[in-house]
Formats: sequence, C-alpha cells, structure tokens
Amino acid sequence: MKQKSVLSGIRLLILQILLLSLVSCSKKDLSDLSSNSLIPKPRLVTADSNYFNFNTRTYILVPEGNNELMKTGKYLSHELLFYPGLNLEISSRKKYLRSSLIELVLNEDEKIPGKEGYRLIIDKRKITISSAQAAGIFRGVQTLRQLLIQNGENTSPERESWRIPTGNIQDYPEYEYRGTMLDVARHFFSVEDVKSYIDLISLYKLNVLHLHLSDDQGWRIEIKSWPKLTEIGGSTQVGGGGGGFYTQEEYKDLVKYASERYITIIPEIDMPGHTNAALASYAVLNCNKKATKLYEGTKVGFSTLCTSDELTYKFIDDMIGELVSLTPGPYIHIGGDESHVTALEDYIPFINRVQEIVNSHGKIMMGWDEITHANLKSESIVQYWGSADNAKRAVSQGVKIILSPAQKCYLDMQYDTNSSLGLHWAGYIEVDSAYAWHPETLLPGISRDDILGIESPLWSETIKTLDDIEYMAFPRLIGHAEIGWSADESPGWEEYRLRLGKHSKLLDLLEVDFYRSPLVDWE
Repeated sequence: MKQKSVLSGIRLLILQILLLSLVSCSKKDLSDLSSNSLIPKPRLVTADSNYFNFNTRTYILVPEGNNELMKTGKYLSHELLFYPGLNLEISSRKKYLRSSLIELVLNEDEKIPGKEGYRLIIDKRKITISSAQAAGIFRGVQTLRQLLIQNGENTSPERESWRIPTGNIQDYPEYEYRGTMLDVARHFFSVEDVKSYIDLISLYKLNVLHLHLSDDQGWRIEIKSWPKLTEIGGSTQVGGGGGGFYTQEEYKDLVKYASERYITIIPEIDMPGHTNAALASYAVLNCNKKATKLYEGTKVGFSTLCTSDELTYKFIDDMIGELVSLTPGPYIHIGGDESHVTALEDYIPFINRVQEIVNSHGKIMMGWDEITHANLKSESIVQYWGSADNAKRAVSQGVKIILSPAQKCYLDMQYDTNSSLGLHWAGYIEVDSAYAWHPETLLPGISRDDILGIESPLWSETIKTLDDIEYMAFPRLIGHAEIGWSADESPGWEEYRLRLGKHSKLLDLLEVDFYRSPLVDWE
C-alpha cells in the first residue's frame, strides 16, 4: 500500500519546484483572482488588485460551541501543513489585532442556493467562508486549497509567507448528486486506499461515494447473520491472489471518514445477478440447493439468486437490515443489472419485492437502469448506464435518474489503444471526450427535472492498486466533477483544458499517479 505522509520529503521537494515555477509567473496572473484555474468553475468571481498573506500568525476563527465547524477548521489546518510555516492555530475568539485570519461563518440568511453553496471573500487581512450550512463551508475550503497551491509564492526569505489574490467568489452546485463508484468486489481495496480516494474526490467537490460491495468474484461487507458470505465469498477476487472484506467496524469508519468530508457512502449489493460469491457461500440460496464454485474470472450474466424461494427474501431482509444499521445515508443500491439468466417474469416481481424490503428499513432503493422493468415507486432512483429505453421508462414512472453513460463516465474504459489498464467495450474515452457532453442533452426525452445528478463508475476487472485507481480516475473524474457542479457554466473543452493543465501542480503535490493526456498542456 502506498503511504502518503503529510510532510514527506517528496512533497516538500515538489513544493519547492512548484514555487520556482510560480515565482516565474507574471504578477498579473498572481494578482487576479479571476485568472485562477479553479475546478469546478465557480458561478461568479470578482477580483481586485491586492493580496491576502498567510504567515505564522494567521489563525482560523470558528464560532464558539460549533463542533461541526471546529472539525472543518481542524481539517483546513491539517491540509495547510503541506506548506512550510503554515501550522495555523484554531480559535473561537478574535485575537492578535495585527494578525490575518480565516473565518468560517455559518449564516442561515446566506442567499446563495443549496446546502453546498458558499461565499468566499478574500480581503487583505481576512478570508471569510460563509454558507447557510456546514457542507457549503467545507466546499469553500476546497476552493481555498486550490487557490493556495496556484498562488503559493514564498514572499519572504526570513519567514514562510504565502499569498493569494483578493476578491469574492459566489458558488453553488447545479446537481445535488455528484458521485463516483468504486468497485471493491472484482479487486479488493483496503480501508486506507478508499480513504485516500475519498480525500481526492472531496477536493473537487464530489459528494457521493458508491461502493460496489458484492459481485460474482467477491463479497466485501461483513454480515453477522450470514457469516459465510465473507468467510467464503470474501476469499477471492479476479485473477486469484486472495480477496478481503470490511468488518462492520471498518465500514462504519469509512462512513464516518466520508461524512466528515460531506460525502455520502451508498452501499451496493448486486442482485439477483452478479451473485456467485453469495451462491458459493450458501447452497440454500441456489434453487438446486448446491453451492456454486468460487469464481475469479470476468464474465457476467451467469448467476442468479433463487427468486422463487422465500429463504432468498429472508436473506435479503437480514442483509439489508444489517447494512442499513451501518449506513446513515438515504440510499441502498440493489444493482439489478445484467441478470441474463433470470427470466423477466421472475426478475420483475423480485425487484418489486426487494424495493419493499429496502423501503421497510426506511431507505430509498437505487438500481441500474434494468430495474425500470419493475413497478418502481416515484422515490426510487434509476442509474442510467446504457439503455436509453430504460431511462425513458424511468421517466414514465416519475423516477429520477442518475446519469452514468458508459461511453462518457466509465472510468475503467481505456484512454486509447496504448492504455495498459482498463477495457474498451464502451469505447476509448480520452480526457476531451469525458468532458464534452451535457447532462440535459444526453438522452432525448430526458430533461433537467428528470436528472438527480451524475456518477462516474470505476469497475475493477483490471484495477488492482491505488495507483491504478488514480491513473484511471484522474483527470477524467475532474471533468465530470465540473459537469455536475457547473453545468451550463462549463465553458467548453478549449478553455477547460487550459485550467486542467494547471492542476498538475496540485496533483503532483498530492502524489496522484494521474494520466498526463497529450491533449492537455500540463504545467
């Protein structure tokens, strides 16, 4: 597992190199807030011609007694440790008349829309991040982090001092759901790897991590009432070499870690297909009552739960019940895709019944677009990945859609014919193609009101390490983050590619093993 120490020598060396390049930049670039290459692109940026200077006396001011904002303040202070000399104190009262400060302000009267909308005001001696809700302040912190690395000029040889241009930013997201999916079933990824991914997606203001926790090749979440699911089903992965699973305590830790970054974890247990790991663990889940063999290949569509057996629904109820107890978010994803050996006359009542089970535990059911063959309730959510007919069927039932078009959003697709990782059944997806689409015009008959948001899935047939995750997700996921946040504000590929090129500084500092597309002029 790759270790990412906060103050590693590699990061400090990278930072020194970046500083040399930043010093060579023109003063106009450094002093104009509107010229900074922020992603996602903010709604409104106004600039003036001064600087805010971070220094050893800068501190973070949070409201007294607000534990939630105190956590965000500590998070910001920790992230600023990247920069020598910026070990910022956190206080609940104003101090040091001559000191600069960063103030986090929870303002219920803030007029910027949505719980994630924020206002960032940068004056000569003070930065204010305000929002009606704490989630918005956290999103504003990410903008501040991006500004600092782009403008981090060391302005004093005697002490460390860093500066950013003054001005105002007002910003809020277009879509309430902006996510990515990580398949931990085909190949298993450790808690620390998943946390590293959470940290990276939070930087670009994503707010959902969908975990694909079960498939033919592995079962990855402990279910105490059915222990063989992990004892047997968790022992394999694609290509062999063992598997793994998350204990319930580990899963709760991931949920907590994500929630502190205002990211909702959505667990997926795929059914009735993609279930061989469960069928190998419990013979009673098969109609012939014989356990299947464990599977380490990559074919799909060959497995199914026994949809006519009441024991199957007891299993689902037990499993969903335990999962719900660990998952505070509103959604449970039940898969439903590529169940090719389940007859449609069996598939439809199965999905209907599972929907009732999920609802009985107080959650909203999500599923891949095949579930639209069933009778969906209006609160259920359909995740479009391939069938336009299924998407239209969702709309006809009054159901909201999450857009994950395979030909644009599947992060496991190869960049080009030279890619050593990934597949290409949905096509090759270079960085420009991943960015060049608009949610509202993607599918005829699907309007803005039908769309809850977008999600970028990363299936792991060929993905084995955190470096692999980073290489396939970045920088394509950055473009998807902008599409979900900025929507109509997105100015087009040629402008975007220039901003993206400047993010190599930030990605290098964070030691992200990203794909350096030849279509982008990386700095």
